Amino acid sequence: MMTLKRIFLALIMTGMLYACKDKVVEPATETETNKWILEQMKYWYYWNDKIPANPDMALAPSPFFTSLLNTYNATTNPDGDRFSWIQESAEELTASLNGSSKTTGMDYKLVYNPKNTSEVVGIVLYTLPNSPASKAGIRRGDVFTSINDQKLTSANYRQLLNATGTLTYTFGKIADDGTISDGTTKISLEKLSIQEDPVYYDTTFQFGANKVAYLVYHHFVRGPDSVKNSIAYDQKLETVIARFKANNVNSLILDLRYNGGGYVSSATNLASLIGKVTNNDVFYYKEYNKTITPALEKQYGANFFFEKFQSKPQNIGSNLNNLIILTSGSSASASELVINGLKPFINVTLVGSKTYGKNVGSITITGEEKGIKLGLQPIVTKSFNSLRKSDYSVGFTPDYAVTEGIKLYPYGNPKDPLLGEALFRIVGTRVARQSAQSARINAEVQEIESTVSKKAGGSNMFFDK
Repeated sequence: MMTLKRIFLALIMTGMLYACKDKVVEPATETETNKWILEQMKYWYYWNDKIPANPDMALAPSPFFTSLLNTYNATTNPDGDRFSWIQESAEELTASLNGSSKTTGMDYKLVYNPKNTSEVVGIVLYTLPNSPASKAGIRRGDVFTSINDQKLTSANYRQLLNATGTLTYTFGKIADDGTISDGTTKISLEKLSIQEDPVYYDTTFQFGANKVAYLVYHHFVRGPDSVKNSIAYDQKLETVIARFKANNVNSLILDLRYNGGGYVSSATNLASLIGKVTNNDVFYYKEYNKTITPALEKQYGANFFFEKFQSKPQNIGSNLNNLIILTSGSSASASELVINGLKPFINVTLVGSKTYGKNVGSITITGEEKGIKLGLQPIVTKSFNSLRKSDYSVGFTPDYAVTEGIKLYPYGNPKDPLLGEALFRIVGTRVARQSAQSARINAEVQEIESTVSKKAGGSNMFFDK
């Protein structure tokens, strides 16, 4: 019965009524598409009471969708919508939310050269295993200064980075004083469709009586997009936590600094593995609009509106003296849901920088059976923890503010400022010290954007399809 319930819920939540494969569906006109968009938004959109009474149906579908939104404004509408979006291809939308995208396998951030702010430098955050970037030997901390023999500047970096076809990157070096020098190493990379395994790195440290586990988790994804209903990544996460438990760890450092969100079921899985919780404890509550709430309650009962923690034999919550989560402005959505949901049950210490600020969730809606190719990702719900708190719309402020800077170290290296600070808070002494000069440069450097921050803006705490 529970399986059938989930199947029916999935059909409702995604708006998908799969048409027979041998039936040819004529493409919808723009007018038909706009009518469909308006219908879906009036029913599902969290702020459906703020949709214009007479929207301009003559607009093209994308601007029409935008015209329906409760647009965010920091001054006049701070509780508005920053996250709903429309995508031309529903297939690409679904794939990207499952961690699959066209990429060189290199995630990076862009900063202004501290010595020449008209120049832009790319700093590699990490590479995906078996990707073109990884196979070419590119690693976390590498820097590139040119693309296709053109130096990156504030005027051209977007055009160069978004160019189609194979891109040739010129890699340089960063000195301890922040000086970035051009190099002669050139590496050509093509973009491929790659599935990202989110359980990226783990290790343990021993400092006297402190046995510290460190886990890097990049995205809340259940399993590979290519395998229907796979939970392989959730199971891999369980295996890693089980290994921590077997090794008798008593502190956990969870690195979510590049985690922009994903599936709520994976967030529930992670929180259930590390919290001091039982399966009677509420992980989060979810609030919908006044239109859909009665229908959902009638069909599924009042229990539909909250999610409890799961009973996990691998759970290490009761073993932990310290739970420290590493954060950045790219830590969003499901990452913040985990932080908020755990706070009533275990002391959560945040190290890093302020999180993104996304306490709302979205669903994927498609209209393939109506000949509609695009996909909608509207906000449909707001989340609260067991204490009914949802006060992170502008992000969580860290307990200990630390910037990772521009000279990056491999995952697990205590010289990494965030990891080093977390270890200090556990051990009480500095395992590795950052020079005063490096600290000053890190504080002064201006980050422009990053590939992971874009994921934070687009990636969603959505409810499983």
